[in-house]
Amino acid sequence: MDKIDLKKDLKHLYQPSAKEVVEVDVPAMNYLMVDGEGDPNTLPAYADAVEVLFMVSYAAKFMVKKGETAIDYGLMPLESLWSADDMSKFFTDDKSNWKWTAMMMQPSFVTSEIIERAISDVKKKKNPSAISKVRLESFAEGRCAQIMHIGPFSEEGPTIATVHRFIDARNWRTGRHHEIYLSDIRKAEPAKWKTVIRQPMQ
Repeated sequence: MDKIDLKKDLKHLYQPSAKEVVEVDVPAMNYLMVDGEGDPNTLPAYADAVEVLFMVSYAAKFMVKKGETAIDYGLMPLESLWSADDMSKFFTDDKSNWKWTAMMMQPSFVTSEIIERAISDVKKKKNPSAISKVRLESFAEGRCAQIMHIGPFSEEGPTIATVHRFIDARNWRTGRHHEIYLSDIRKAEPAKWKTVIRQPMQ
């Protein structure tokens, strides 16, 4: 049985340096997505979205592993796009007006038909609250700047500012603030959490 490690194959996108900002070109890839809004730390909607993304991703993984293609692969990490109508307030402590899209990248051989079956299977077995909100969508960010942040989410501010300075010196920012969560925060110490900070640019 073939074993695929997409994080290794896409190392330039998912394992950037923590020492310097780098520019990357992010191609169109397929993602399971759930949209929402509000403070992710106090409202259950974000946790519900994360739960259903993992459930459907695992269901699809085992369908592919047991199917005709018989491919085994590791799940891709949780990612999120963040924004607010008033971006001047986005980096304040008030997260009540945040808009977010929680998502997980899916391999190209995970078809829409497989995802539909996975969603149906998860709904039948568990019926999580956000199951009706999950979708498969192609998403291309194109030209971006990114860096690895090591440490708790509460200390991302200087890292984000470094990315913004890199972009502002060359062109201008566009799109939504993007984070990729590489660590299992249930097990790892906050000081060791690894998060890719990415920002699209013109």
